Amino acid sequence: MKILVTGATGYIGKRLIPLLLNDGHTIVCPVRDKKRAQNYYKEQKNITLVEADFLNKETLDSISKDIDAAYYLIHSMSNSAKEFHVLEEKCAFNFKQFAEKTSIKQVIYLSGITNDTKLSKHLLSRKNVEEALASKKYALTTFKAGIIVGSGSSSFEIIRDIVEKLPFMITPKWLNTKTQPLSIRDVLSFLHKALNKEELYNTSYDIFGPEIMTYKTMLLQFAEVRKLKRWIITIPVMTPGLSSYWLYFVTSTSYKLARTLVNSMGVEVIGNKSDINKILDINPISYKEAVELAFKKIEQNSIISSWKDSYISSGKLKNYVHEFINVPEYGCFKDFKKRKVKNKKTVLNKIWAIGGETGWYYGTFLWKIRGFVDQLFGGAGLRRGRRHPSELNAGDALDFWRVIYADKEKGKLLLYAEMILPGEAWLEFRIENGILYQTATFRPHGLAGRLYWYSVMPFHWFVFNGMINNINK
Repeated sequence: MKILVTGATGYIGKRLIPLLLNDGHTIVCPVRDKKRAQNYYKEQKNITLVEADFLNKETLDSISKDIDAAYYLIHSMSNSAKEFHVLEEKCAFNFKQFAEKTSIKQVIYLSGITNDTKLSKHLLSRKNVEEALASKKYALTTFKAGIIVGSGSSSFEIIRDIVEKLPFMITPKWLNTKTQPLSIRDVLSFLHKALNKEELYNTSYDIFGPEIMTYKTMLLQFAEVRKLKRWIITIPVMTPGLSSYWLYFVTSTSYKLARTLVNSMGVEVIGNKSDINKILDINPISYKEAVELAFKKIEQNSIISSWKDSYISSGKLKNYVHEFINVPEYGCFKDFKKRKVKNKKTVLNKIWAIGGETGWYYGTFLWKIRGFVDQLFGGAGLRRGRRHPSELNAGDALDFWRVIYADKEKGKLLLYAEMILPGEAWLEFRIENGILYQTATFRPHGLAGRLYWYSVMPFHWFVFNGMINNINK
C-alpha cells in the first residue's frame, strides 16, 4: 500500500514508519522542513519526503493523491499560542479537505482518552480534532491513549527525572489522579494492526494498559524497577502555577510544557472497555514491564525517538531549521579557533559525542552554571541531554542547543542555541584540508546583547580554547 504518515518526525511517527516499511509499504512523509528529516528517511527507497504544512493548505498540492491510507499523528503539547485549539482544528480541517480529494480509504488517528466530564484544553482539542476528521469520503479509525510509557517518551523521561533525583518528595495533589498507562510497544501494535482492517472503519476505541493506578503509584513502581527507595507526601495547597514550577525545576521539561502537563494531570484518564484487544490480538503489558523494556532500549543505545527532539521541548525554532542554517556574518561577534587535526576520525568521534553525559570537554562547571542560569530564566538548561551518545541528526536536542546540520562525512556540525539570550548564537565545528575550525557566533539584540557578549568574553577565551584543544588531543 501507499501510506501517508503525518507527524513523521515526531515521537510516534519515527517508530511506526520502520514497521510499515518492513511490511513492504511505500511511505509518503509530509514534513515542514526536509532538512530536519533523519538521514534514515532520505536513504530509504520506499520513502518520499514532501515539504508541506497542514496549517497552510496551499502547500498540500505537492503531496501525491494516489494514496491508500493515512496516519494522522499531528499533535502538539505546546500551550504558547492562546488559539492553540483553533490551530489544531485548522490542521485537521485542511487534512480532511486534502484527503477527500485523494484515493485514501482509511485514516488512523491517535488521540487521547477523553471520558472525564472536565477535560483539559488539550484533551478537549483532541476530541474536537476527531470530530473534524470524520468524513463520508474515507473511514476514520480512532485510538485514544492515555500516558504512553517508552524510552524517550515525555512521561517516561519526566518520571525518570523525578524518581532518580529526589529520594524524598513533597508533591502536588494531582499525583493522586488515576490513569491507565500504556507501553509504546502496544501503542504501535494498535496503530500497525489496524491498517486496512475493515471492521475498524469508522470506529473509535480507548486503548490502555491492564492497570488503573495513580501517578504516585507510577513513581513508586518506577523506583522499584530502579531499585530505589522513595518517600512521597502529597499536599493539597500547591496551585497549578506552583506545581508547574516544581515540575519544571525537577525535570527536563520546559515551563510551558510543565504547565500543560499539570493542567492535564488533574483529569482522570480511564479508558472504556471494549473488544479491541481481542480483535487485534494484543495483550498490553504492565506498567513495570513497560519501564523495564524502556531501560533495555536505553542500555542498548537504541532509542529511536525522543520527545526532546520535538520543538515543543523549547519551541524557539518553530520547526524551520533551514532558516538558521546560514550563519550570519554582519553585525555579529565571533570567537574563532583553528587547529591542525592530529587524527580526523578521533576528532570527529569526539565532536559527535559532545554534550550530554560526555560534557563539553572543558570548564564543565561553567557550562553547568550557564545551564542553571538559563533554567532560572525559563530556558531548557542542560537537562535535555541527548538522544544517543554518539549519533546526531538535524533537529536533535543537545543540552540547550539544537542540531541544525550534521554531516560526519563532510566533517561539519552546526548547533543553534536555545538558551535564553539577548540575541542568537551558533556553534560550528568544521574540518577542511586537515584543519579543525571552531566558530562561536553571536548576533546581539540591542544594547543588552552587546553587554552580554562583553560580560562573558573572559570566560569564552578559556572555555572555547580548552574545548578545541581537548577535542584535538
